[in-house]
Amino acid sequence: MRLLSYLLDGEARYGAAVDGGVVDLTRRIGRDYSDVKALIAANALADAQEAVAGQKPDHALDKLVLLPPVLAPEKLWCIGVNYAERNAEYKDNSDLPKYPSLFVRSMSSMTGSGQTLEKPHVSEQLDYEGELVIVIGKGGRHIKREQAWSHIFGMTLCNEGTIRDWLRHGKFNVTQGKNFDRSGSIGPWIVTSDELDPRGPHDIITRVNGEVRQQDTTERLMFPFDYLISYLSTFATLKPGDMIVTGTPTGAGVRFDPPRWLKVGDVVEVESSRIGVLRNTVAAEQ
Repeated sequence: MRLLSYLLDGEARYGAAVDGGVVDLTRRIGRDYSDVKALIAANALADAQEAVAGQKPDHALDKLVLLPPVLAPEKLWCIGVNYAERNAEYKDNSDLPKYPSLFVRSMSSMTGSGQTLEKPHVSEQLDYEGELVIVIGKGGRHIKREQAWSHIFGMTLCNEGTIRDWLRHGKFNVTQGKNFDRSGSIGPWIVTSDELDPRGPHDIITRVNGEVRQQDTTERLMFPFDYLISYLSTFATLKPGDMIVTGTPTGAGVRFDPPRWLKVGDVVEVESSRIGVLRNTVAAEQ
C-alpha cells in the first residue's frame, strides 16, 4: 500500500495511492484514525487495506497538494556519512566512522513532493541530498538487530536539502544549515513493508534537471537499517511514525569543483525503483 498525506480545501487529509488516483481514507475507516501517524500507531494497516479494496479513486493524484506522508513524527533522525566513499569525500584522512553521524530536523524544514524547495535569501549554497527513509511502525527501546526489521512500517524518500555555508555556524553542530524552512522534502508516499521488503537491496538516484548526480544501493551502506534501529533505540525510545533518513550517496553539489549549488527553477528528483519519485522545483524564498 502507498499511503500519503495531502491538502484538500485547506484541510490535511490522507489516503492511498492506487491506479488512477487516490482513495481518501480520512473518514472512510470505521475507527477514528485522524492521520497516517495515528493509523501506524494503531497498527491499523489491515483496516486501511480493507477500506481501499474495490474503491474507485476519489481524487486525481496530480490535482492534490502533497504533504510529507507523516505530518508530525515525534522524531526525524538524519544519518550522515553512511555510504561507501562518503568518508573519503571529506578529504581529512580520517578512519571510517565507528558509529553513525546523527542530527535531527524539524518538520518545518520539509515539504511534500511537487511543492517548491525554498532557496533562502541569506545563502547561495542550497544543496541536494537524495536519501531513503525508513518509517517506524512498532516502537521500542533497546531493540535487537535481529528484531529490527519487524519495527519498520515502510519506506519513503527524502531530499535532505542543506544550506552548506550555515552548517558550521556553531562550533560542534550542523543544525542551522539543516533546518531552513522548506529546504528539504519527504514523499511522495510511504510504501508499506508488506509490499516492499526493507531488507532490500534498494537503489537510490538523484537527478538535477534530468542529470544524474547521485546513484548507489543499500548494499553499500556502512550502517544498515537494522543497525540504525538498534543503535538509535539504545538511547531513545522509537515511536510509531518516527522517520530515519538513512544517508546520502556521493555526488552532492558541494563535492564538485566548483560546487554546483541549486538555482531557482532547478528540478530535483530523488528516485528508488520500488518506491517512486520525489520531485521538487527550487523557488526563491518569499
